[in-house]
Amino acid sequence: MNNIIEVAKEKALNKKPLSREEIIELLSIDENSEEWDLLGKAAFEVAQKVSDGKAYLWGAMGVDYKPCNMNCDFCSLGEAWNLVTEEKEYTDEEIIEEVRAYVEEGVRWIVLRTTEFYSLDVLAELIKRIRREVPGNYEIGLNVGEFGDEKANTLSQMGVNFIYHSLRLGEGKATRFNPQDRLNTLGAIKRSPLDLVYLVEPIGIEHTNEEIADICLNAIEHDAIVTGAMARIPVEGTPLGKYPQISEKRLAQVIAVTRLASAYKGKDICVHPFTEMAVQFGANVTVIETGSVPRDKCACFSQKWHNFDAFKAKSIFERNSYVMCASR
Repeated sequence: MNNIIEVAKEKALNKKPLSREEIIELLSIDENSEEWDLLGKAAFEVAQKVSDGKAYLWGAMGVDYKPCNMNCDFCSLGEAWNLVTEEKEYTDEEIIEEVRAYVEEGVRWIVLRTTEFYSLDVLAELIKRIRREVPGNYEIGLNVGEFGDEKANTLSQMGVNFIYHSLRLGEGKATRFNPQDRLNTLGAIKRSPLDLVYLVEPIGIEHTNEEIADICLNAIEHDAIVTGAMARIPVEGTPLGKYPQISEKRLAQVIAVTRLASAYKGKDICVHPFTEMAVQFGANVTVIETGSVPRDKCACFSQKWHNFDAFKAKSIFERNSYVMCASR
């Protein structure tokens, strides 16, 4: 098993892709073994090399806390779960102030996240206003519903830098989405000037190494500039809420594998939720959230989710030999 870790590290450092079989083998390493520790060390070494020792913050803002009729089995906003008891939505002015705060905190990527059918035209106009009123070298993006080539190009022209989108684990089974629709949107992003941010998510105990490997490879295939891993957070009252969250060690392992698998294409690996172990296994990006959070039954419109803020994130990255940067 040591050999596959060394092979993966050398491939990553020499900008060569890992095969599906190699990714699955790395994901199969026992988390209580010596090899698991070696995997983390290899991924951290690669991370320091390809990222030039730089770490970044990603600020996510959930714009609308409202029921969504797509009813994903892991999402607290599913209309069928009846967990949203009081709807709330940021005003444009509140969004602008949150963006300003993120910029002042040194956040590089700022994403506005909405429910599936929120108007892209409204968001595009809002992005233009944000650009006028909040100066800085930050990058701004959207996490929204499906769209095609024309809309992708329009969003780019309106000032959007990137889109967060993914083919999620269990797509079409744990979600009500047609996987091909998700792939079509990913294709539209790839053909446009927009950058793509795509995490392997939402990882749960129900997912196999093979499933995780396939999503990891799909992110790489679609040229994600940031990839990584996000755990499924069990939300009581949702269909998947009864199943426990993956361990910190499992999340760190997936981070390490995505680092080694994607190093030949992308420099930045994101973990969510944040753990220091994941940083030590190759992550150099993490998420600070506010507003509507689909991983919780409450909205965080006046604070950061779980009170996790830029100061806490920066201190842990810096403790692990990273230099915090607000732009590329």
